[in-house]
Amino acid sequence: MFINNFDPVAFQIMSLEIRWYSLAYILGIIIGWSLCKKIFIKNSDIREKFDDYITYLIIGIILGGRLGYVIFYNFNYYSHNILDVFKIWQGGMSFHGGLLGIILSSIIFAKKNNQDPFEYMDHVSLVAPIGIFFGRLANFINSELYGKTTEVLWSVTFTKVDNLPRHPSQLYEAVLEGVILFLILLYFRRKNYLRKPGLISGLFLIFYSIFRFFVEFFRVPDEQLGYLIFNLSMGQIISLMFVTIGTILFYIKNENK
Repeated sequence: MFINNFDPVAFQIMSLEIRWYSLAYILGIIIGWSLCKKIFIKNSDIREKFDDYITYLIIGIILGGRLGYVIFYNFNYYSHNILDVFKIWQGGMSFHGGLLGIILSSIIFAKKNNQDPFEYMDHVSLVAPIGIFFGRLANFINSELYGKTTEVLWSVTFTKVDNLPRHPSQLYEAVLEGVILFLILLYFRRKNYLRKPGLISGLFLIFYSIFRFFVEFFRVPDEQLGYLIFNLSMGQIISLMFVTIGTILFYIKNENK
């Protein structure tokens, strides 16, 4: 059994705290940006505009992630405490909300430049697992999104939560949604799936949603929500919606000549 008593603050500059979660976002964006520019993007028009696109992407991630958490996971609280919506430093970001933010910002940017938004979203999908990997490691360090109690040999005690051995569900997600998903998408990239914009995006939605749905069985549901319809968590319900969207998208794009 591993004892998790990590400090969520990576380092401090005078009174400014730099947290691991913030560094995870920054590192994921920088590495993904570099890989897209130097390796993955072959279309010169997309590569030329990609730096400008990143600004839209970051705004989409932050706004979408925050609003997604507010709407999907804690609407009752924030509807009575409107100003707290803006207190991002207190935590509360939704991956699915950030995903919707990416989709919307990609559509806006591509439309502005008369381009296909899937040309951008496919490349973001390729590198997104890198950011997810670092983000889940940060969740682990922060002792958040922790798993259910268990007696498995690799259990973790999160001292900031309690003294019970739990599934390190954050690490399960880091491996599945980060490492494994990245390798799967690289495989399909080598199979030339980028030739049809939208295929990689569809595959990302499908596999991410499947992995997320599975890991949620080992994770403690959000305290303010608990289990919902069919004894599923909110994350699982949203994942079912996205795997359906991904499947439809993949089918449509794969049928296009």
